[in-house]
Amino acid sequence: MAELLQQIAEGGLCRFADSVPSWQEAVRLGAEPLIEGGYVDAGYSEQIIDCIRRYGPYMVFDHGAAMPHAQQEPSCVRRTGVSFLRLREAVDFGPGADGTPKTARLLFTLAARDPEEHLDCIRSLAYIFLNEPLLDDLMAADTPEDILAAAERHPLEGED
Repeated sequence: MAELLQQIAEGGLCRFADSVPSWQEAVRLGAEPLIEGGYVDAGYSEQIIDCIRRYGPYMVFDHGAAMPHAQQEPSCVRRTGVSFLRLREAVDFGPGADGTPKTARLLFTLAARDPEEHLDCIRSLAYIFLNEPLLDDLMAADTPEDILAAAERHPLEGED
């Protein structure tokens, strides 16, 4: 089973919603489990929003997955963690660098204490983002148990 998905599901780091009114609200909702779990201070979601406003939706990938995070070792990160938000309706983050719309239904909000832990989390998330059958199952998830079942059904390549 994917260790990261297990940590998310068993650690209460997941949320499920039908829709949100804006990408900013998606970022805030996605960061809630990290705030509630003491991973980050309350201002972390606003740091992420500022990064997206400054750099655009660089963290929205194919197949409806996004990895919101603040850059340059944000001061409000207390410990490294990743949370998960599944939306039934995609949220629009605006146009990408090439002008195409960037939308997401799965948000994996990343908070890292240092660059090394940041890269470790990105590596783990890359395996998830490259596994389209897993992403499809995660888009249908309604509970932490659904996340665990999806991870069991779709093992990640590169995992030990």
